[in-house]
Order: sequence, then C-alpha cells, then structure tokens
Amino acid sequence: MKGIKHPKNDLTINPSGNDSIFDVIGRVEVSRRRFIQGSASASMLAAAGGLTLSGIVGTVEAAVAAPVVGIGFTGVPASLAPVADVVTVPAGYTAKALVAWGDPIMAGGVAYKADATNTAAEQAKQYGMHTDGMHFFPFPSRGQVLNDRGILCANNEYTHEEILFPDGQVGTGYTIEKCRKSQAAHGVSILEVRRINGKWNVVPSSIYGRRLTANTPMRVSGPAAGHALMKANEYTISPSGSVATGNTTDGYTANGTINNCANGITPWGTYLTCEENWNGNFGANAALPAVTTEAGKLYNRYGVVAAGFGYRWHTVDPRFDLAVNPNESNLFGWVVEVDPMDPTSKPVKRTALGRFKHESAQYVVDSANNIAFYLGDDERNEYIYKFVCAGKYNPTNRAANRDLLDSGTLYVARFDADLTGTWLPLTPDSMGLNGVALRDNPNFVGANDDEVMAKILIKTRMAADAVGATMMDRPEWTGARPRINGYDEIEVYCTLTNNNRRGSAATPSSNNANGSTTAASARPAVDAANPYADNIYGHIIRWREDGKTVLATEFGWDIFAQCGDTATTKAAKSTNDYKGNIEDTPDGSADIGAPDGLWFDWFGRLWVQTDQVGDASGDWLHIGANSLSCVDPVTKEFRRFLTGPNKCEVTGITMSPDGKTLFVGVQHPGEDATAANPTQYSNWPASQWATRADGVTALPGGRPRSSVVVITKDDGGIIGA
Repeated sequence: MKGIKHPKNDLTINPSGNDSIFDVIGRVEVSRRRFIQGSASASMLAAAGGLTLSGIVGTVEAAVAAPVVGIGFTGVPASLAPVADVVTVPAGYTAKALVAWGDPIMAGGVAYKADATNTAAEQAKQYGMHTDGMHFFPFPSRGQVLNDRGILCANNEYTHEEILFPDGQVGTGYTIEKCRKSQAAHGVSILEVRRINGKWNVVPSSIYGRRLTANTPMRVSGPAAGHALMKANEYTISPSGSVATGNTTDGYTANGTINNCANGITPWGTYLTCEENWNGNFGANAALPAVTTEAGKLYNRYGVVAAGFGYRWHTVDPRFDLAVNPNESNLFGWVVEVDPMDPTSKPVKRTALGRFKHESAQYVVDSANNIAFYLGDDERNEYIYKFVCAGKYNPTNRAANRDLLDSGTLYVARFDADLTGTWLPLTPDSMGLNGVALRDNPNFVGANDDEVMAKILIKTRMAADAVGATMMDRPEWTGARPRINGYDEIEVYCTLTNNNRRGSAATPSSNNANGSTTAASARPAVDAANPYADNIYGHIIRWREDGKTVLATEFGWDIFAQCGDTATTKAAKSTNDYKGNIEDTPDGSADIGAPDGLWFDWFGRLWVQTDQVGDASGDWLHIGANSLSCVDPVTKEFRRFLTGPNKCEVTGITMSPDGKTLFVGVQHPGEDATAANPTQYSNWPASQWATRADGVTALPGGRPRSSVVVITKDDGGIIGA
C-alpha cells in the first residue's frame, strides 16, 4: 500500500453451545459441503457450481472455465475534482459506515473523542487506524452458517500521527504516551458484527473482540525460529516505557505486529495478517553498522535507515532503536497466523513463508489436497513468491492442519519472454546465478543446512536476488479464481501497482545477485512481464500452474490488464501508451490506475481496488478518486462499483457467505492533513453519515477516520448481480 508511511491456537470459544464451524465441516462428506443458501437465489448459487462450507473460510480449489455470474449493475462515474467527500455506490445499493477508527470493539472500550484525546490504553481497546485487508468469518449455528453474525478481522496498516494526537507528532514533544498510542493503533482489529432487523452493528463487549498491537506477545515458529538473528534484547513493556531485563529472547517469541497490510486466510479457519512496511517503524539513535557487515547489509536490502520513516518510536522506545537492539527488526516482515475464534490464542509468526514486505497470502488447494500460498513483496522491483506446504491439507481434521505453515518449500517466480515461467526454489542446494549453491553463498553459510535455511528465510530478498528471480512492478495482492462447475485449472492473479524506476536510468541496473542492492534503488530495463518503462498506472498479471497442481515448478502467464487513462495521450512521454487496455463500455468509462486490492467473490467475479493520490490531480485528472471495480475474468470487462472520498485509498474487501453483504475498507481519507487543520481535505465519514450502520450510534467527526463500509443491495439480492 502507498500511504504516507509507504515507501497454541486450536481452542474454539462458542458461547451458543452449538457446534463450531470446524465441527460441521469435519462431519460432512466433501462432496456434500454446500453453503446454506437461505434466501439467496438458487440460480445464482447453481451457476457458481455450489459453494463449499470450507469456502466460508475461503477455500480456493481452482479456477473457472465457464462464464461467471454476470455483472448486473450500472457502473458509477469517476469522482473527478473536486472529489466529493463521500463513498458512492451504484443505484439500487446502500453503503453505510460499520466501524471507524477509535470505535470501541471490546469490553472496557470507550468512545472515540473527536479531539484525539483518547489515551494509548483507550486506543488499545478501540478499532485501529487505517484499515487494510480484512475477512469475515461467519458463526455456525445448528450445522449451518450464519450470514448475519460473524467475526470481522481487519488489518490496521499504519498511523497518521498528525491526526492521531491533538497536537500532532511534534507538538509538545514526542513522548512514550504518544508512542504507545501509535503502537496501539497498529496491528489487527478483531470484532464481532451482527445484522439485526436488517442493520449491521458492532457488538462492542463481545468476548471475541480484541486488538493485536505492536506490543502483543506472539510466538515464532518454523525454520527460522530460534536462530541467533531472531534473538533480540528482552524488555519489560509497560505504558511508561520499555525496560531492558539484561537478557535476550529465545528466538521463539516476539512482541507485536506492525504495518499490517493485506491478508490471507487458511481453509482451516485462521486469519493471516501480512507485515509490510515494517522497516519504517525502526530507527537508530546512533549510526547503523556499515553495509559491509551482516547487519548493515541486511538493513540496506530491506530499507532500514537510522532516521526511520516518519515514526519516532525509536526516540522513546529502545526496543525499536537498532543501535541498542539490532535484531528486533528481524522479528518483523512475516506472515502472522491468528485464530479469530479463540480470543485467548497467541498469534504465530510463520517463518517458513519468508521475510519481506508481505502484501497478501492467497492459498489454493489442488485436487490432491496439496496446498500452496501465493505472496507478493510490495516494493518496486521486488518479487512474487509461492510457498508449498510439505503436508497435505486435511479437510476433515482441523488439528491435522495446525502446523502446515511450518514446513514446505518457498519459491520465487521467474517470468520468461515466451510467456512461460519457472518457480525457483529457495533451499540450501538451490543454485545461484554464479553457479554456487545457496549453502555456499556468504550471505547464507551456516554450520548445517538448518542454519542455512533459517538465513535464507530471514534474508529472503537476498536469496531471490541470488537465484535470478524476475523483478516486478510492485507486486501487491494475489487472488485465485475459485472452482466453479468442476473446472480445476489453477489460475492466480497479482496486481502490479506501478513503477517509476524501471528503465528510467541511462544504464539500467538490477538487484545485485550478491544481495547488496539498496531497497527500491534498482532501475531494471523493461521485460515481457513488466513492459512499461514508466509504469504510472500499473497492470495485473496472471498465471496458470502446469499440470493443474500447486506442486508445479513451471507455469504459463499473460498480462490480464494494463491499466491506464484513455483520455490522455501524454505525448510528452511518448515511450509509453498510457491508455492501457481496460475493457469497458463505453470505452474509458472504467479506467483505473494503481491496482492494489484483488479478490474473487464466491461467484467468480474479480474485484479490484486502487491506491493512488486520490484527489483527481495530475496523472489522475480523468481517472479521479480511488475506486473499486468489478471484473469478469472471462470477458475482462471492468465496471466501476465504488468511488471513495477525497485522498483516500480503497482497500480491504470481504463478503458474507450468501453474497448479500459486502464489506469494504476506506483508508486514510484526507491524507496529508495537519494537526492544525485535521479536516483540511476530508471529514469523512462524518461528512456523509451522522450515525453508523445501526442507525443509532453517533459517528462524530473532527478529523477523518479510516472505516469499514458495509454495502447491501436495496432489493436484498446478491452484490454485483
């Protein structure tokens, strides 16, 4: 994502006493696992081939060959300057604010204060700042699933410090209280939501409600756990500060999750939150080690600098000061698994999936129950990855899947000019471009292959450099087409948001094979998978696994869509055709740029969210505000479904099992406002609604608030149909 800061869990609590969703799944034959249709259109569900109960938690088993259920709404026009400070949806739909930054979501939570005087302790029980990836986990009831009650897990990516505090980041000075409030606004918000009498609301005192913040205790598992680079200074963390105990951690424990961007889920019902721009939260009150040292080289490759990236945590919290606690940053940059049904569970950082700026984690289960997760590293000229679990997914025994994410093979993609590609394994015996196995590469050498593997995962970017993966134009969300009508191709998509550093230098450079490149500094030449020298508007790539199995090491690929602005030729930059090739009617009516969020609904439709400046200025004059589009993956037709308020990002999307409620995130409305004038650019959502979706709870303004919007169809039908 852009933003101003870009650059034991098997216990299920069920207060109803009914079977858990996992008990239901375990008892039903695989061939008979169907969604409870309720009042949903039988023809709609039939067209989707019948959706499995495991699909409730997001199982993707393969792609669809037959046409998907069509797009049945009239697209909304672009929101051009001056951008309206509202969310706009098509005629026949209603959007309302479900939850906003600062709303209480758990027992003991207090209301949001419009002057930003909520304390750090209060923020720790409130919905976090800057919503990103999310998923709705429905509750089970009597062997069925509920469409009107569930747990919403939503990432909180970063904080806008100027509106987080009454006097901004500087003001009276940066204190440990400010730091703790900022840390409390990061992470993940887990909340119970219900629809009563047709109105959605948050259950503010639910036992499921909880916050994962920058200080929440977590477990570290997988091949990198326990390695020396994962052992940081141990601190006693309190509201008044972090005090060193004089000991180091054991490499199997960590505190907190930060810069939580996109997400994933597992078919066994857990949530995956992905740590992206974590490097910006660290700094140093002294010089960092030289880039010739192991630590210095590692910081350099991941973009860690002494000044940090807009945050000042390291000035008051020694845990984030790398001059005194050099290994703490190695505990971030992972995929974190969370059990939403068990509020007592400890989140787990799964190191087998590699360490980088994680965007999302889309999984696919093939016909033999092999399971893989597809991952993007969101920075210019970084890579696309696949993690294949060593064990098979067991659809009838949840406990058997508990540690699937701890062992397997991590691959990185190479896209070749002939429209084929190769998954390059990142293992000790993998050969680098220099003909040397990774175990013998100075960056990964160790006493044995276990230590080599740990280093490969901690230094994933450097391993990908060594084997010659293809540098991509900011790989963000991944998505896989669901199985419909029995079609079993494995077809995966990835948004490539943009890149202004490809071929922009007289002599193109690359990520050095020895891993010494400074993060985001390479300027590679164009290639088949990234064909634009100045890719302002970004594109979407897709691939199909050979042999229809996630175990494949070869794939075929194409560019699904090149985004662009039909109305502008940009003759001054004649090296590119900036019009793109979006399919829409009339031509240009659904132009988008900077594709980011990417998600398939239960009916095979693709939804694409965007992340650009959001105020219809400059290159976005004709494209307007950020948006959400619905796409038919067969015809490639795009149709604009939603536009956001001024200077926001549209991000995060999920749906109720019956397809009748859509949850969408709106991040950082009014970005760039100052503490002196927090509503300078936006006062959304208060500018649009006086109350939340329940029609009762007040929705005060005073400053813009990142929120989750709940969207329904006025006739009670399926979204998008």
